Amino acid sequence: MLMQTKPINALAFDISGLAIDIQLQILGSEKNRSLFSRFPEKLLGIDTNAKTIKGEKYGIKTAILYLMPAMGSGVQLCANAKIAGCEKPCLFTAGRGAMSNVMLSRLRKTLYFNQFRELFMAQIANEIARESAKAKKLGYVLIVRPNGTSDIRWENIAVETSLGTIAPSLMKLFPNVQFYDYTKLANRKNVPANYDLTFSYSGVPAYQPFVAKAVANGERIAVVFRNRAIVEQMLANGETFLGLTVVDGDDTDIRHLDPKGAVVALYAKGKARYDQSGFVVG
Repeated sequence: MLMQTKPINALAFDISGLAIDIQLQILGSEKNRSLFSRFPEKLLGIDTNAKTIKGEKYGIKTAILYLMPAMGSGVQLCANAKIAGCEKPCLFTAGRGAMSNVMLSRLRKTLYFNQFRELFMAQIANEIARESAKAKKLGYVLIVRPNGTSDIRWENIAVETSLGTIAPSLMKLFPNVQFYDYTKLANRKNVPANYDLTFSYSGVPAYQPFVAKAVANGERIAVVFRNRAIVEQMLANGETFLGLTVVDGDDTDIRHLDPKGAVVALYAKGKARYDQSGFVVG
């Protein structure tokens, strides 16, 4: 009797919910079919951009998970993206056409998260444990940003490790690890103490009730300004924004050390500099 085996390069994921052009890009390339025929070997990137690398001078290494934002995977991962007007100027979604290798890699991770949640959570838990131990051995402290390009309520996602340990969230599983994120959700409650959130501003009119709620709640608010010159002028003159003190947020991405009830000033980079939606100020 012949044994039934998995066809060579059979996809590991259901891609039927993706845009047709993306499906064709995956299916039309031997390299891409091979990529999507297996699960990601690694989920977290460690100090993969210039800003997080700056944290090393403070003894901190940063692990970030980058997924497809908004509806890029066929599943909404940024609940307020449309109302906040940040889908187009997003650092990741700007531009159209064929996906780059980086984008395809992030899409694969997102399909893994959406379709094989238990395996995904067990893997990311293993990576956090391993990278935390590695950082400690090198004399650093590891901090984790799970929403590098998404806005998921990680505090509500349970995790079961490969060893069978069950916890209501990654934060509860690793109480001694600092987690942090930017979010456009102003109603996140019961967030673990080791999960620091910075509310993300947008000037789009429909989004202002959320901004007002964040201000009233005393949240730290990240605001993206048009260019560095605007930020430097505000800092030099002691200007406020939304009636709040402005602090420089571009030196590092270590947000949990910034004061609450303040505006963290960032400045637009790349295509975001030309955004006119209201997401970028100035």
